[in-house]
Amino acid sequence: MQLVVARIGRAHGIKGEVTVEVRTDEPELRLAPGAVLATDPASAGPLTIVSGRVHSGRLLLRFDGVGDRNAAEALRNTLLIAEVDPDELPEGEDEYYDHQLIDLDVVTEDGAEVGRITEISHLPTQDLFIVERPDGTEVLIPFVEEIVTDIDLEEQKAVIAPPPGLIDDRAEIASSREESGDES
Repeated sequence: MQLVVARIGRAHGIKGEVTVEVRTDEPELRLAPGAVLATDPASAGPLTIVSGRVHSGRLLLRFDGVGDRNAAEALRNTLLIAEVDPDELPEGEDEYYDHQLIDLDVVTEDGAEVGRITEISHLPTQDLFIVERPDGTEVLIPFVEEIVTDIDLEEQKAVIAPPPGLIDDRAEIASSREESGDES
């Protein structure tokens, strides 16, 4: 199975290094020197990582055969794709690959059907499940432990405890003023 692990950014310096936008929780495994990665577009690769380093908080990579700034800049916006065994699991206990979560049924803790995960959106602050409801509409569910209480891969379901208003229009509105009989 192929997974996108990074997107190449702009060239850095004159020796062929590029910045990369990391799209994996395991960059030390997927983007290590010696790794051979497929690319999208396919005509840009495959690319073999020669070296990697962190500079000013950004990961910089250098690839075999990419020796100058012009060659590095030509790779801009190319996706780097790793071949991953579909049965492989992430190292962390509560970590999942996107392909494990796509198509899971989403239910509330009391068993009410919410829908099916069709996509995972990776945002800077948190990940979101994009869930298609039975009526075809979509709902966004933050992938945080306060809301997603259980992932059961054997049962193919994600259990959620949604706060009021997340999956329905019945949000609880709390008033900051005390209800009183005085109309002063």
